[in-house]
Amino acid sequence: MTELLVASDDVRPITALDGGSGPSLLVVHPGGGDATAWDSVTHHLTDDFRVVRINRRIYAPGADIELPHSMAVEAADIVRVTELLDAPVLLVGHSSGAVAALEAALLNPSAFAGLFLYEPPMPTRELLAGAAGVRARAALDTGDRVEAMRIHMRDIVRMPTSMVDAMFADQEVRAACSAYATAQIADDEAIDTLGIGIHRFAELETPTTLIEGDLSPGHLRERLSDLAATLPNARIVTLTGQGHIAHLTAPDTLANAIRDMAEQVLRV
Repeated sequence: MTELLVASDDVRPITALDGGSGPSLLVVHPGGGDATAWDSVTHHLTDDFRVVRINRRIYAPGADIELPHSMAVEAADIVRVTELLDAPVLLVGHSSGAVAALEAALLNPSAFAGLFLYEPPMPTRELLAGAAGVRARAALDTGDRVEAMRIHMRDIVRMPTSMVDAMFADQEVRAACSAYATAQIADDEAIDTLGIGIHRFAELETPTTLIEGDLSPGHLRERLSDLAATLPNARIVTLTGQGHIAHLTAPDTLANAIRDMAEQVLRV
């Protein structure tokens, strides 16, 4: 595996993990971690595809996060990395990374042969974070990163309280969540800054597969359904027995779904 390096539009360095060979897949990782979060999925794909995983700038180690963070900046970063890849390119995004991917496709539709989007929490009928985001920011500003992430998981992602409590009882999980708290809350706020409504995607003709887990929080599935009704060339694929973290719980299943999409748009 190698690392790609490209200058962003504001001359900041963008890095990406580059492995495998074949048709191009560009992966935009979810919040709360970095590009390595998709290691298990990538393992199933690099024999047949060149898989490039962008390191989103706010999640880079030691990142200097400028507030307010903007999804427009992330979209521009994605397009810049795409310029290094051989066409056609399948753009894969997960959670907030899928929101950034959608914005990139809107910025430069011709750059992508297809979109594979796993539960983007787009503010279709209501904001993502809203009042809970204000509470999370307040906790972060007082230095309580753990509480900020607890609010994120419980009140923004809307995971069951019992599950969140069990997660944060684990010291390693607490430490990992705390490390990315500043970036995660900025990520939530950037999504809310997009505003409610997705009519701007009504003419985005790029073939799109929208992935959901049948165990995922209801609001994520509702947002996905709204996107499917708006995007003119979209379909929904449901992963049975999975939630929002199939990249960890069923990486082979997720990789197979990507392969199915690749067969449609990358001529493999």
